[in-house]
Amino acid sequence: MKTIAVIPARLASTRLPRKMLREIAGKPLVGWVYEAVRSSPLLAEVIIATDSEEIMEACGKHGWRSQLTSSTHRSGTERVHEISNLITADVYINVQGDEPLIRPEHIVSLLDVMKDPAVQVGTVKTLCPAEEVHNPNAVKVVTDPGGRALYFSRATIPFDRDGTAPRYFKHLGLYAYRKPALDLFMSLPESALEKCERLEQLRFLENGISIFVGETPYDSVGVDTEEDLQRVTQILRKR
Repeated sequence: MKTIAVIPARLASTRLPRKMLREIAGKPLVGWVYEAVRSSPLLAEVIIATDSEEIMEACGKHGWRSQLTSSTHRSGTERVHEISNLITADVYINVQGDEPLIRPEHIVSLLDVMKDPAVQVGTVKTLCPAEEVHNPNAVKVVTDPGGRALYFSRATIPFDRDGTAPRYFKHLGLYAYRKPALDLFMSLPESALEKCERLEQLRFLENGISIFVGETPYDSVGVDTEEDLQRVTQILRKR
């Protein structure tokens, strides 16, 4: 499969302003993400998609491929769709721009899901660390036995009513789409659950579009807060 990875990046983050350009060990956050994704040999191209001239300037300075996209996009998926209209591929990967700990193994697990031509949308999960089970910034996912997502939530799902100690799975911030799925996403209005949880993948589920979920043993840390940034900084400096 010809696969293109797109890293949507914007400066207008509400929880951690300008986080894409926050420096970690002398390099902007978005650059750590780009170079992590670029390390996968399974990708034909990696593109940072942004509406920010500042991010474009930083990309040009470091030699990271970037594309200026519309400022009207409300989600990363919409930004990936714009790239899909410019470049033809079999699969488009959306890697959230605040995931600097992405590994090549994550890409392998994601593309394994897409080997089935019937799968239109794929993503990845990992066992949720105990300290993140009740963290609303760590999105949880539940699936059926075949790996089809039943729901994503910031809440702790499943709810352990009788103390059975279920396994909790954390959703990681990368997706794979085929072009028809991206086109369909753009034709649909923002869904009620998507608006409530602020999780764009719920638009697919709420409209009956299946998302299949691969599993990886490798966790990641999304940078949503100042505490996340400090945690990631320590990890990357150790590397």
